[in-house]
Amino acid sequence: METQKLSLHHLIRTPKTATENAPVIILLHGYGSNEEDLFSFAAELPDHLFVVSARAPRDLQPYGYSWYDIHYTTTEKISNDEQAIESRDLVATFIDEVVANYPVDANNVSLLGFSQGTILSYAVAFTYPEKIKNVVALSGYLNHKIFEVSDDKKYDHLNFYCSHGSVDQVIPVQAAREITPFMELNNLSHVYQEYPVGHGVAPQNFYSFKAWLEKRI
Repeated sequence: METQKLSLHHLIRTPKTATENAPVIILLHGYGSNEEDLFSFAAELPDHLFVVSARAPRDLQPYGYSWYDIHYTTTEKISNDEQAIESRDLVATFIDEVVANYPVDANNVSLLGFSQGTILSYAVAFTYPEKIKNVVALSGYLNHKIFEVSDDKKYDHLNFYCSHGSVDQVIPVQAAREITPFMELNNLSHVYQEYPVGHGVAPQNFYSFKAWLEKRI
């Protein structure tokens, strides 16, 4: 199957058995990376999944892409939340385009993010819960400035798998640990796990979220 021209450049892996209504997972990479990064383990994902790996819209020099700018000062890291909100809405539009252009199930859409892609995945799921079923959130955190939970929307169908490296030097694990009280406060289905690694995904972490995902797609 040919890759369609949609609002985000992307790669696809079709299910091993052709179907008209496949569950779909959309991969959102981290800051400074590209669509080939997470796509590198697409072959290891469940065979019946339609896999889409999206490229972030902002071109970084000398290479790579981002969902939004990050500025570093001597004391802190500042995210461009306005750009993050733009990318959040762009991903929501991209989900609609994927559903319209590929043989996938609109009611079985999962997001998998890493780092900045995870921050964005949370924002998309909480802003557009009707578009999402599952979120695999790797090495990220909740940026409350780019989403809000609304009393007017339903979230009880959402499932979250959240994990983090206990010695992450990019996003401290303390930031990730805020996920559990937030999920419990909002009565959301979630798993939170830590692994003794830095800013990356350990093999045990991969097999854990793969098994979690297989039960929910």
